[in-house]
Amino acid sequence: MKTIFYPENERGKNNLGWLKANFSFSFASYYDPNKVNFGALRVLNDDIIASGTGFGTHPHDNMEIITIPLEGGLEHKDSMGNTGVIRAGEVQVMSAGTGVYHSEYNASRTEEAKTLQIWLFPKERDIQPRYDQKDFKPLLKINELTTLISPVKGPDTLWLNQDATFSMGDFEAGKSLNYDIKTPGNGAYVFVIEGSVKINNMVLNKRDALGVYDTSSFTIEPEDFSRFLIIDIPMA
Repeated sequence: MKTIFYPENERGKNNLGWLKANFSFSFASYYDPNKVNFGALRVLNDDIIASGTGFGTHPHDNMEIITIPLEGGLEHKDSMGNTGVIRAGEVQVMSAGTGVYHSEYNASRTEEAKTLQIWLFPKERDIQPRYDQKDFKPLLKINELTTLISPVKGPDTLWLNQDATFSMGDFEAGKSLNYDIKTPGNGAYVFVIEGSVKINNMVLNKRDALGVYDTSSFTIEPEDFSRFLIIDIPMA
């Protein structure tokens, strides 16, 4: 098993007043040649968006875009005709494909919105753009890992144009998890949202991440009550 440690304090930072952003990978004015991507994972931005503000209409193409609100909600509009609000406990996916325009604004006039925005390189280029979202609150259970997104279409998960699986869970201290890589040859990017965990005798604290590859499984040991996201991702 090989690993790459991505400490919270080495993330790129950008404070625009209305937006406080933390970049796990090179993005905008932040560039680190050692942190451009982890396999097909290109972007993981940890954003705090001030009330009543957001990202105006802008384009994307040939990218799989995933939004996971952690607190508050985002109002979404796009050129495919989709409008609505996505809130904490829900997940949004968008295949930009041949091209799409969209905007995202904090849905609250009084509270901040905290979100993870994640981009993956697509498996197939120039597909027809598409949008979907799902509420996972009824499925989330303590000490169980919940699959949010998979490469296979099904009723209980969202689908992506990539051989990637997204899973998330809240685990109590001592409730270790043995994680099996879902697609042979994939790696896993483990991002600690809250708490702290141990992987391969390495302790990861809040907002730290560990890239794991060249293995078929590994164990995650929560040090205290923890929430983490696992992105099972092609490495080639």
